[in-house]
Amino acid sequence: MTEESKAGPTLGAPEALPKGKATYAHGDGVALITLTNPPANGYSHEMMRDLDEAILRARFDDSIQVIVVAGAGEKFFCAGADISMLDAVTPTFKYAFCLHANETLLRLEHTPKLVIGALGGHCVGGGLEVALACDIRLARKGSGRCGLPEVALGVLPGTGGTQRLARVLGKSRSIELMASGRLVDYDEAREMGLVDRVVEAGDDAAFMQEVLAYAASFTAPGKAPLAVGAIKRSVQSGLEVPLESGLALERELQAALFNSADAKEGIAAFVEKRGARFEGR
Repeated sequence: MTEESKAGPTLGAPEALPKGKATYAHGDGVALITLTNPPANGYSHEMMRDLDEAILRARFDDSIQVIVVAGAGEKFFCAGADISMLDAVTPTFKYAFCLHANETLLRLEHTPKLVIGALGGHCVGGGLEVALACDIRLARKGSGRCGLPEVALGVLPGTGGTQRLARVLGKSRSIELMASGRLVDYDEAREMGLVDRVVEAGDDAAFMQEVLAYAASFTAPGKAPLAVGAIKRSVQSGLEVPLESGLALERELQAALFNSADAKEGIAAFVEKRGARFEGR
């Protein structure tokens, strides 16, 4: 996939999370969270609770350096919110549901570890909103389309879509995409900057092998995961505040990194003209 990629991590068996709507597997510095709700991986409150649980588990596990979010099966990353569920619940529940989903995706965004979205199959509505909360998005070529078509239901993208899409694509292009409800294939999504890489893979298993190998390229000993996490946090948080405040955040994160064993190793390796071996501490 890239010259710097290394062999993929060896993950343990996937563990079903408490609500049964996602699984969690981990190994060699990588956590894989898989959204699991056949046939289209539509998300419900139960799925968001499982995603929330998985995010917190990965955040508090010092051995986890990179998080990958994927969808089960070949056809869908996630088709968005379960519309039949939304039809059956009260307006009060809908509001609480959206609030918790916002909180969950903010938790994903604020976790100081790199998050990669693995988009195999269609990624529409709330599914794209989940993907937009990831730091990097990889998509399997020819596997589906993506977009925010909520306007067809008479509503707007309510899990961060209006805000995150505009931050990725800019105002006018985002308004056009959401107001039209248009879906785009992954090649067009790559051209507009909605996904970062399009991966040619024969099936979902081959795609996930590529994604996990890519994820492993950001882990120790080849990369300094504390620095990767600090870069993510500096960008995600810094862009939401005035420039001077963003620069102050950058300085504080840099000061913390200078005190890390990884920075000492990286600087020493450069001076000694050898390859650095990072430990994530």
